[in-house]
Amino acid sequence: MSENNKRQNDGAQKGGPMGGFGAPVQKAKDAKGTLKRLLLYFKPHSVKFIIVFIFAILSTIFNIISPKILGKATTKLFEGIYGKLALTKLMTEQTALEKLAGNKVTATPDVLKGLAGIKAGIAKVISETGGKVDFTYIGHVILLLIGLYIISSLFSFVQQYIMAGIGQNVVYKMREDLSDKLNKLPIKFYDSRTNGEILSRVTNDMDNISTTLQQSLTQLVTSVVTIIGVLIMMLTISPILTLVAVVTLPLCAIATSGLAKKSQQYFAGQQKDIGELNGHVEEMYTGHKIVKAFGREKESIEKFDGINTRLYDVGWKAQFISGVVMPIMNFINNVGYVVVCVVGGIYVAKKKIEIGDIQAFIQYTRQFTMPIVQTANIVNVVQSTIASAERVFELLDEIDEIPDSPEAKVIELPKGEVEFKDVKFGYKQGVTLIEDMNVTAKPGQTVAIVGPTGAGKTTLVNLLMRFYEINAGKITIDGVDTREMTRETLHGLFGMVLQDTWVFNGTIRDNIAYGREGCTEEEIVTAAKAAHADHFIRTLPEGYDTILNEEASNISQGQKQLLTIARAILANPRILILDEATSSVDTRTEVFIQKAMGNLMQGRTSFVIAHRLSTIRDADLILVMNNGSIIEQGNHDELIAKDGFYADLYNSQFSDNSEEVS
Repeated sequence: MSENNKRQNDGAQKGGPMGGFGAPVQKAKDAKGTLKRLLLYFKPHSVKFIIVFIFAILSTIFNIISPKILGKATTKLFEGIYGKLALTKLMTEQTALEKLAGNKVTATPDVLKGLAGIKAGIAKVISETGGKVDFTYIGHVILLLIGLYIISSLFSFVQQYIMAGIGQNVVYKMREDLSDKLNKLPIKFYDSRTNGEILSRVTNDMDNISTTLQQSLTQLVTSVVTIIGVLIMMLTISPILTLVAVVTLPLCAIATSGLAKKSQQYFAGQQKDIGELNGHVEEMYTGHKIVKAFGREKESIEKFDGINTRLYDVGWKAQFISGVVMPIMNFINNVGYVVVCVVGGIYVAKKKIEIGDIQAFIQYTRQFTMPIVQTANIVNVVQSTIASAERVFELLDEIDEIPDSPEAKVIELPKGEVEFKDVKFGYKQGVTLIEDMNVTAKPGQTVAIVGPTGAGKTTLVNLLMRFYEINAGKITIDGVDTREMTRETLHGLFGMVLQDTWVFNGTIRDNIAYGREGCTEEEIVTAAKAAHADHFIRTLPEGYDTILNEEASNISQGQKQLLTIARAILANPRILILDEATSSVDTRTEVFIQKAMGNLMQGRTSFVIAHRLSTIRDADLILVMNNGSIIEQGNHDELIAKDGFYADLYNSQFSDNSEEVS
């Protein structure tokens, strides 16, 4: 399964009703050390970072105090309406009693006393409530709230704007460090790791860090401040009601903790099955022709169905349990909400609390739960981010390739004499592959390297190009140690045509011109003709302007090889390295290429790695390698006369060819 699929699988877990609640969280090995190192990237932005936190706190505080202020308007509205109704009732009663008091018969002491009491009641209502709704006061409160919300939004906007800049600057610096690091790492680093693994750290992990820096950090601060602030405001209204509201939290934790653990197991199983399913699909579609050719469609479908069934079983369980968590939390919170309303109503009836405060308290209970859930989710996100940062730092901590000598030498007029002197090398510490190798290639000679698979042929080329550093001895070009030259200078002496072709997304012209900067159109066409590529290029609809797609699947493997050969011809190097350069072309084209190579190699030192020994019969020197050592060397006739390892290889190929022909 490719690393890209793994990244897709990771991303697939973030859905669901709770945004990934219960999904397994990637954790760092050294979270504390990684966090400290990550914070170092914030050091140049420390002032801005402090401003962001202050603004986040202020924005949250203005939001928190708003319900309390709104409660005052509600209280004033309630008092005004209540006072108006009470005043109307008293006025009606007053009118009735005044009629009785105006009559000599009914103007009893009780009536007069009742009338006096009603007048006192009217005076009291007017003094307390004014006998009407105070819309002026309510209007001022509304304007104040609008102002608070605007200020809160401005603070929030500014802190998000600044945080976005900080996040992008930090990630930019990290990406810059990664880019510099990748340019300094030796070839052996890339040989020992898959492209997907490296790309995952450079793209997926960096995106994870970027998202967290821009969103989750400020959200974490906002959530924490909201929890503390809301708790304080609730206590100022009523400690008893606060206790009722807070009691629901441990109930939520107890009710959902078991479900969370169970869903985490199912999410882990879902992640595994998605990875297996993606891997199977990728395998089957990559090898679609082979599956069809061998009639394995039924087995492939059965395997897919089996994995898909397991994924269905574990997937719906994960999503169902994850989806149940939120309704349970809402149910418990709603029970708490009802209790708060009942107790609050009793308090209002007993005049222990104002109705506006009850309204504010109910808003606070709603605000209190969500930040806690958000904080828990953000903590998971931060853990995942620290794990991503750790993976990035692991890449940054890789050992750089040995730097070039500060007093680097330059060969002004290279002749192409190459010499291996007592060279010792091993890919792993303590395991030697090449021991005391001594080889001399004179200027203009063609040196062929032959041997069975794994004999060390390509290793010889890697050492020559200084892709790997030798353990002992030295390799010289025109008497200059390759370690005393810069890698750029050294690589400029070589032209390479490898068995694994490499072309990029661009025109055929650009792919050939990659061999030498600033070349002309005429030189590109000449190189293509020398490589016998010009004819097939001109048969394409767009000719040299034909765009090669990402995998260059719109031309054949052999045609790609011709383009790489044309590229090497255009480079016009002093030393050539041909690693099975004609392995992907037909026999007739190979003859043409051999002639072109023969002309190209005139006066140049050439190293040719070949499996078909018939192609290197004319080489000046043939090195026969086995198990990392040169066991024979000489020209073709000399080695055949020795009747040794080379003779056995050559005769076995000749014998195989004869059998094939017959």
